[in-house]
Amino acid sequence: MSICAACGRENPPDARFCNWCGAAMAAGLVSRERRKTVTVLFCDVAGSTALGERLEPETFRRVMGRYFGVARRLIEDHGGVVEKFIGDAVMAVFGVPAAHEDDALRAVRAAAALRDEIGSLNEGLEAGFGVRLSVRIGVNTGQVVAGTDERLAAGDAVNVAARLEQAAAPGEVIIGPQTWRLVRAAVTAEPLEPLPLKGKSQLVAAYRLLEVGSALDPVARRAGGPFVGRDSELQLLREAFAGVVAQRSCGLVTVAGMAGVGKSRLAAEALRGLEARVLTGRCLPYGQGITYWPVVSMLGQLLDAKRGCAAAAALMAGDVKVAAAISVLLGERAAISSPTEIAWAVRRLFESSADAAPLVVVFDDLQWAEPALLDLVAHIGQFSRDAPILILCLARPELLGPDRSLGGGMANATTVLLQPLEQVATAALIDQLLPRDADVGSRLRAHVQSASAGNPLFVEEMLALISESGGRDHPGAAGGAAGSAPAGGAHRAGLRVGGRGVVPQRHRPHPGTRGTRRARAALGAHPEGSAAP
Repeated sequence: MSICAACGRENPPDARFCNWCGAAMAAGLVSRERRKTVTVLFCDVAGSTALGERLEPETFRRVMGRYFGVARRLIEDHGGVVEKFIGDAVMAVFGVPAAHEDDALRAVRAAAALRDEIGSLNEGLEAGFGVRLSVRIGVNTGQVVAGTDERLAAGDAVNVAARLEQAAAPGEVIIGPQTWRLVRAAVTAEPLEPLPLKGKSQLVAAYRLLEVGSALDPVARRAGGPFVGRDSELQLLREAFAGVVAQRSCGLVTVAGMAGVGKSRLAAEALRGLEARVLTGRCLPYGQGITYWPVVSMLGQLLDAKRGCAAAAALMAGDVKVAAAISVLLGERAAISSPTEIAWAVRRLFESSADAAPLVVVFDDLQWAEPALLDLVAHIGQFSRDAPILILCLARPELLGPDRSLGGGMANATTVLLQPLEQVATAALIDQLLPRDADVGSRLRAHVQSASAGNPLFVEEMLALISESGGRDHPGAAGGAAGSAPAGGAHRAGLRVGGRGVVPQRHRPHPGTRGTRRARAALGAHPEGSAAP
């Protein structure tokens, strides 16, 4: 087997192009052992030894079999790979064989889902066998050496994940420092006292996971950060809204740009102060039954008993066809409804809401949308009449590919390609993010401005990393011993979850794996778990 250097997938030995991503295989074979940045999840059953002593071997095997089945399903649903079962423990890896920019968040979501699912599993176990299980979970991100045949990951990151799991109490999920840095904007966690893990020469920072947020509101998640250099784009969006209101028509605006360039921030600023009902939904990159995920989220907002739209609720009560299609979409009715019927019903609901007040519909991360969802968006844009509706689509540039065009040929469609900030705007962003008393030298400031290449996310991440490193004035200032509590961690720098450093927490973006790794690489920092694979 040969390994694609672009995506890490296996291919036949004679393949000239990768069967998965289409990249040329002309570079030849890639070593069967590769160093990769992954997130490792360890989970075991608390008190399993006593449980095994109490139960008959056949019963114990059935109980553990159900637990392993639930664990495998949830891990694979989130894109992870179960490496092995060890006694009562499960070891899973996220990022092998193919890496995703949100592997750390996927692992944490899987851990939280597994912790919560045990409650449902226990109902059946208690009824059938008179037993209940409690799990403890450790999650850690770092570099490993992964064998491409057996997909066996080995390295310090694996050992730390196992030690974190052992340090967790029953029902707890403990995440390591690199994992927390990658998911901190999407989870609620509390810092623990640095842990003396077996085999580690230094104390290791750790965090107890309390809650994983649902898909973040695409408008609100970056609403508090500084806003610079987008005056023309902001004016265009506001004029688009004013146009649909004045003409009582539907308009479609697509804002496309690379990750971290400020699409959500631009949307938040454009919608600030508008007299309109705003519905938001975010496409998910993975999962089952997610075709209409953002629409389902919007309908939940629109039909909410307390804060929903009375006109939409009245339409649901008075129109049998609309109610039937929407009920199928929401999973409240077991029936079959075609994509055309669903698009028609959603359009009718949106129009009924817009009849009472202008409506803004925000689709975020639309590059992950399936064709049926893109068809729904196009249907609303093309056929909506006599209703002030602004459809705002936020996406990465891949949405604009020839095979995934949205709004092509529509007179009411506009596309805005959001470019990186100009140098003057980047400098202004740095000035606004830094407190007046920040001790950041001119050399480091210039390095951040140059290395960020005008990407606001990279600017914010770099300044956050400088804060955690103590602001040493050299390009590698964000370095330090990975995972060690004294170097660059929240405890040493006087920071905490939700605390204030050189970059206030409210200004910190959702640090996806790709953005954070690029930021660290730009600063010359390659601690464990942060270097690009």
